Amino acid sequence: MEDCLFCKIAAGEIPSKKIYEDDLVYVFEDIAPTAPIHYLLIPKTHIKSAAEVAAENSALVGHIFEVIAKLAKDLKLDDGFRVVTNCGDSAGQTVKHLHFHLLAGREFGWPAG
Repeated sequence: MEDCLFCKIAAGEIPSKKIYEDDLVYVFEDIAPTAPIHYLLIPKTHIKSAAEVAAENSALVGHIFEVIAKLAKDLKLDDGFRVVTNCGDSAGQTVKHLHFHLLAGREFGWPAG
């Protein structure tokens, strides 16, 4: 989408601190981190939210989780990490482009924290 913030970041039109990139996924540092490690993983194809995951694009979501596992291994996140996606306004989704937060480097609570 031409007005999507994350589409523009993935296309290089808006600067970001890139962590990883391949043909399908772009990973960058969150500008307002809530943990020592706080990366955003976005598909380069625009998908509005987890509510739009379907048979046509679910392999892409699987690939994102493969990238998460690779990053966790490379970063030696043996003590654990958290992966979060928000879906819709009431869940806190502020950018309407499917994205996953990879969080690590501190203790997390449940359900919040």
